[in-house]
Formats: sequence, C-alpha cells, structure tokens
Amino acid sequence: MKKETIQVEGMSCGHCVSAVEGGVGELQGVSNVKVNLDTGAVDVEYDPEVTSRKDIDEAIDDQGYDVVSA
Repeated sequence: MKKETIQVEGMSCGHCVSAVEGGVGELQGVSNVKVNLDTGAVDVEYDPEVTSRKDIDEAIDDQGYDVVSA
C-alpha cells in the first residue's frame, strides 16, 4: 500500500468532504481516504498496482475540486 497526501482547492464544507471521500473511496485499490478541510489535504492509502495517482486525481476532479500540482 502507498500513502499520499494530495492538496486540493475548493473544499469548504461537509458536502465537499463527503463528495471527495466518496468519489475516491469508490476506486478499486483505495483502502482509506480522509479529507482535512482546514489544510485542504486529502490523505489516501491505495494499492498502486490497482489504482494510479492519476485515477485518484481524476476522481477528485470529477467531484468538482482542483488538485494542486506537486
């Protein structure tokens, strides 16, 4: 398993948390996802052999939020 913290812009409320956690959490290979509204961070634990970082970024984008480039 790989753990990453992804910076995301545009999240401001509980609905944002639910949308991002739900969208990313539905991906195969993702075992844990946690949003921190205060820091704009999304902590993700996933299997890189099943899901790519690009897939995770796209799932966040699909929910209407912007991933900050590393």
